[in-house]
Amino acid sequence: MTLKIDVISDVVCPWCFIGKRKLERALERYGECNAEVEPPEVTWHPFQLNPDMPVEGLDRREYLRRKFGGQSTQIYARVSAAGAQVGIPFAFDKVTRQPNTLAAHSLIMLAGESGLQNNVVEGLFRGYFIDGRDLSANETLSDIACAAGLARPQVEACLSSAQAREQVRSEDEQARRLGVEGVPFFVFNGRYAVSGAQDTEVLVDAMLASEREPLPANDE
Repeated sequence: MTLKIDVISDVVCPWCFIGKRKLERALERYGECNAEVEPPEVTWHPFQLNPDMPVEGLDRREYLRRKFGGQSTQIYARVSAAGAQVGIPFAFDKVTRQPNTLAAHSLIMLAGESGLQNNVVEGLFRGYFIDGRDLSANETLSDIACAAGLARPQVEACLSSAQAREQVRSEDEQARRLGVEGVPFFVFNGRYAVSGAQDTEVLVDAMLASEREPLPANDE
């Protein structure tokens, strides 16, 4: 039976990017220990850290001033150090816009229909945190999604779809009802939950533990 991993995250959360790298390492170790089983099935789900963010986003400096006051430099230093440990060269100086992530999440959900979620999530993380691209701009989102393998007409239709945005809101609300208050948040086989960008060993342990228990009946 294929191990199912659900990841709840936001594309503007640096700890979610770090968590993705740790999950990738955990998947490698899990594969080494379980070469005879199918690779786990990873599904990405939306969570907006700033659900009330204007559609056009905010100036990054103004956003940081409102949210962290004068503490952003210390926060950046801690995140950058954690990122360096997993090979992420955060370039916070390039980030000029704090986006609303509703449209980005709609593309991640679209990518799930064709098995391209990982590519799109990776492109969005890298685009924002390494290249400083503006994820509030549909043109930027479209370019990232197409580079990840999605067809441009499909992408543009998604970005203009009110239904796609509503689906993101619905999943976000569902995560909050289930008690998710921060991201990244990992769920293994619907049984074991891990909150935060935990060490790789913690994720591997959760994978192995979830193997020993069956999926809930309605998921089998």
